[in-house]
Amino acid sequence: MALARPTPVGASHELYVPDMDCADCARKVEAALSRVEGVSEVSVSFATRRLRLRLDESLVSLADVERRLAYLGYPPRGQAGPTAGAASAAQPSTDAGRDEQAPDPWHRTSKGRYVIATGALLALSALLSLAFPPLGRWGFAAATLLGVAPLARKAWTSARLGEPFTISTLVSLAALGAVGIGEAAEGAVVVFLFAVGELLEGVAAGRARAGIRALAALAPKTALLLDGAGTREVPVEALRPGDLVRVLPGSRVPADGTVVAGTAGVDESPVTGESVPAAKGPGDRVFAGSIATDAALSVRVDAPAGESTVARIAHLVAEAEASKAPVARFIDRFSRVYTPAAMLVAALVAVAPPLLLGAAWESWVYRALALLLIACPCALVLSVPAAVTSGISAGARRGLLVKGGAVLEAIGGVRTVAFDKTGTLTEGRPRVTDVVALAGTEDEVLRLAAAVETGSSHPLAKAIVERAAGLDVPPAQDARSVAGRAVTAEVEGRRCAVASPRHAAELAPLPGAVEERIAALEREGKTVVVLLQDAAPLGLIALRDEPRPDAAAAVSRLARLGVRSVMLTGDNARTGEAVALQLGLEARSELLPEGKLAAVEELRRRGRVAMVGDGINDAPAMARADVAVAMGGATDLALETAGAVVLRGEATGVSDLVELSRATMRNVRQNVAFALGLKAVFLVTTLLGVTGLWPAVLSDTGATVLVTANALRLLRFEPGRQPRGA
Repeated sequence: MALARPTPVGASHELYVPDMDCADCARKVEAALSRVEGVSEVSVSFATRRLRLRLDESLVSLADVERRLAYLGYPPRGQAGPTAGAASAAQPSTDAGRDEQAPDPWHRTSKGRYVIATGALLALSALLSLAFPPLGRWGFAAATLLGVAPLARKAWTSARLGEPFTISTLVSLAALGAVGIGEAAEGAVVVFLFAVGELLEGVAAGRARAGIRALAALAPKTALLLDGAGTREVPVEALRPGDLVRVLPGSRVPADGTVVAGTAGVDESPVTGESVPAAKGPGDRVFAGSIATDAALSVRVDAPAGESTVARIAHLVAEAEASKAPVARFIDRFSRVYTPAAMLVAALVAVAPPLLLGAAWESWVYRALALLLIACPCALVLSVPAAVTSGISAGARRGLLVKGGAVLEAIGGVRTVAFDKTGTLTEGRPRVTDVVALAGTEDEVLRLAAAVETGSSHPLAKAIVERAAGLDVPPAQDARSVAGRAVTAEVEGRRCAVASPRHAAELAPLPGAVEERIAALEREGKTVVVLLQDAAPLGLIALRDEPRPDAAAAVSRLARLGVRSVMLTGDNARTGEAVALQLGLEARSELLPEGKLAAVEELRRRGRVAMVGDGINDAPAMARADVAVAMGGATDLALETAGAVVLRGEATGVSDLVELSRATMRNVRQNVAFALGLKAVFLVTTLLGVTGLWPAVLSDTGATVLVTANALRLLRFEPGRQPRGA
């Protein structure tokens, strides 16, 4: 018997921590708070400078946590208060929000001021050594001690909170050791170069935050509200569902809504990444942040500004950047072992040669101090989160919402993509093509079928109801649905059903002529439903849902990437094969939801599987797949449940996701190679006595520069450049 999962204790909180803007800062905060009794579910993001945690306030208060953060050197600024759960979209306080909307320039940040201060001390010491050479050594010593003081304080604080092996510890020991052996000038250079490296990490995170701020800033601050007296300008926060707003040509839509009057081209590229404006008219949905290009629209507000699609996307992107990929968790675990091991090796280098070989103490202590600096894992710790953050941000700009580093890593490794048919590979807007009356007239068949299907959200049902417009459709009672088989209802005193041919044949054998007609329609790629009264067929209705224009290209691109495509559909085999032949992929047809689930399980035995669907009817199969991808529409369910969402609703978005994932993981591998490769080179040259202290710290700073620049390249990601089969 499965054990029940324990209910989380306490309330969730979100804090904005402006100084937590590098990977090591985030790791330090997470490690320190995870050891506090009563604190659980700690999640940090250096990209967004957000800290989420759950508190059991019978053991620890939020004020205690804030004091501990301040003691660590990361005082929080603003918090959203308790939320109902981890999934709640906590909103920042006014102070936090203002800080994110108007970020300080680098020279006004704490790390910027630290760079300026250490650089000034180094320059003054250099001038002093030129003007008064005997005092130069003391000047460099003073510069080193003053510059290393904040680092030493952080190292001591971290050690007291259970984190003795930090980057601050390594640099502090190396700088103080340099002063101790008479190399104060190099110690001052070490402190300055380390400060520059930390500032560069902050710059990389700032670029990622700029992407999130750009998402959050898409929606306008005011809206033109329509009321009885005309229009008046109101803040978007004042809009409520049901309000009518006017969107002028060239203006942005203020909130998610439905067009009630007017027709215009709407540029949705800020939200979906689709560059071609879509024609929108009455009844069409529009997103907050999209732009009416050529005409005015009247829009009924469907959701408050804080719950718009773009607001939820910005929130989900921020959450995704806090979610670690498996490779990131491995790097974290590795660095926790690597740093103390490096300190032990440095200690052995300092004492072993002098004690065992009679070598000069000063020379080997100097080399040991250089090894401490080489051991700094700044670039290594940054290598994964910098690439993942850039990859997620690049995807969001192109209408590819990836919810976490784990999803981003997994989707590049899929070997099979299983597509739902309707609304995924096809337009999702089937049209009635043929009505065959077996008893009575075609209009009678349509009106009875429409009565049964009225109220259903299924695309086929909507198509039948639409075709019956203008007919006298009677009301239906006691409507029931048999998933994947039929819909039944009481109509005009008769028990009617709209069923699949297979289900109709299970109820009673169909005449041979009817079966032949069904087969002929299905060979044309049409879906056929049978109108039944009890078990007797009254008519046939054939519908066709045309493939998306880009579906064949998506399948072809996936094949070039070495990914197999399979279509899972509840349609009959002949229709499934007709569509599959047109698109160039394998089809598995006549699958009920449990059949799709079994198909995904079978496909997983051959490798990772991504299931692409609408997030509703395909939910069981999507839940069982390694990666669930929702297509188009940006529905609430798709945004909340799928691991990735293709907002622009194009099948090629799936191949774009695979390419983005592989580009990101390739970037990660390059970053790790840069970080470890430079360290390996300087490790050898240091042990040979070729390089010293400041080249050692420059190795980590240089690797940080390379890692940062390489990760930022992902922000320029363009689909279609992935190597064949990569």
